[in-house]
Amino acid sequence: MRRRRAERREVPPDPKYNSPMVHRFIAIVMTHGQKSVAEKIVYNALELLAQKSGEENAIKALNKVLDNVRPRLEVKPRRVGGATYQVPVEVSVPRGNSLALRWIRDYARNKKGKPMQAKLAEELLMAYKGEGSAMKKRDEVHKMAEANKAFSHLRW
Repeated sequence: MRRRRAERREVPPDPKYNSPMVHRFIAIVMTHGQKSVAEKIVYNALELLAQKSGEENAIKALNKVLDNVRPRLEVKPRRVGGATYQVPVEVSVPRGNSLALRWIRDYARNKKGKPMQAKLAEELLMAYKGEGSAMKKRDEVHKMAEANKAFSHLRW
């Protein structure tokens, strides 16, 4: 068993936008190791997002989406005595980004009737405007943390 936490690996930037966040998004969207398919989906979705949002740069639009969807607080179970409490803790920025990207991907995948890049672009655009399923999920997580703030003294 490891005694220390493993060092965090540096994420390389993607070739088109030169952004590590886009590279992470491609990895999150990828299924069955088909990276070229995931790259096409993400790049087309980002281009659609930039067109529909009126933003000249797709990276700025993606950063605004992540700022909107990223949770600030979440609950973690903490066992004290015989009871398990849901303790609200602050979310680090890398974990918040990962959660936001996963939520966007999951809600885009659950939509029916369109190609994945259109569904992903639609979900990104709704998050850019501050609405949609991913924003609902963030609000739900915040509500849960707010409801359990009485247990915040159990934070470790």
